[in-house]
Amino acid sequence: MLIALMTDLHSNREAFSACLAHARARGAERFVFLGDYVGYGADPAWVVATVADLVAQGAVAVRGNHDAAALGAPERMNEAAAAAIAWTQTHLPETAKAFLAKLPLTVEEDDRLYVHADASAPEKWRYVTDALAARTSLEACAARLIFSGHVHVPALYGVSSIGKMTHFTPVAGQPVPLLPPRRWLVLIGSVGQPRDDNPAAAYALYDTRTASLATQRVPYDIAAAAAKIRAAGLPTLLADRLFRGH
Repeated sequence: MLIALMTDLHSNREAFSACLAHARARGAERFVFLGDYVGYGADPAWVVATVADLVAQGAVAVRGNHDAAALGAPERMNEAAAAAIAWTQTHLPETAKAFLAKLPLTVEEDDRLYVHADASAPEKWRYVTDALAARTSLEACAARLIFSGHVHVPALYGVSSIGKMTHFTPVAGQPVPLLPPRRWLVLIGSVGQPRDDNPAAAYALYDTRTASLATQRVPYDIAAAAAKIRAAGLPTLLADRLFRGH
């Protein structure tokens, strides 16, 4: 089965639409969404409704910290992010809020765990930015593979049967075998707001038959997404950073 994994959509309709089309063109049979559907961008209602429709068709979705914040949960954020959440709260229909409220923090499926942030304490929204944090996340569960987001930068961490940790940045479009007995933590990158100096939307395709993962980068209409942010009265830096990918 070919699984398309997407995270940190951040109300970016243009990026999300491009990634969905890209994944479907490559034969994706299942969609998994790892949280942060809202925040930063100008299309929260459309993004949440689209994810909800896909979940109704069998997709998997977990909750992210921006989703929780949009529901009123306390969250430490910078000024621009907080302003976007305040705006989002007034632009999300009740059906969207109800959908977000029902989402779990984690989902386990076969040998995989799906989570937005650190698997050792999903509710604390800790970032996995180094090998120590990756090891902590891996040691907190029995799953052989952890797929997560939150960091907005694609990365792979692997730990061998004797505990040796490796870390590298995957090359887009080049499959990486995630074979046993090594266990892996995969950071998908961000659909709606990449932060690795590449403005193209990021997602990943995982083939369960070959246990291989290929990160993907998808160009999209950044100008249109940025124009919507400015027109909505959201902080302009949220529009400007889309062009930089940082």
